[in-house]
Amino acid sequence: MNLQDALFNWLQIKVVSDARKDDNAAKETLDFFETILREDHHLSEFGVERVDETMYHVRYEADGKRKTQFFDRELVDQLLADINSNPKYND
Repeated sequence: MNLQDALFNWLQIKVVSDARKDDNAAKETLDFFETILREDHHLSEFGVERVDETMYHVRYEADGKRKTQFFDRELVDQLLADINSNPKYND
């Protein structure tokens, strides 16, 4: 999995995990993607720096350099919207 895909997947599940505090599956999946970012991509830091009307700004550090990646907010938020709209996941 390339870095951009790993960051996007991490961000989507972070949004879900933050919104659904009691969702253990989301927390486990978040841990999984954090491990990928640390071990496979050697990121020492990563996090959401800012959210605006259209984008998530994710700041990370790789090889001693701080970088920012931007992700479309609508695409990131879609997973949470899909989960929330499915009664199977909202008991």
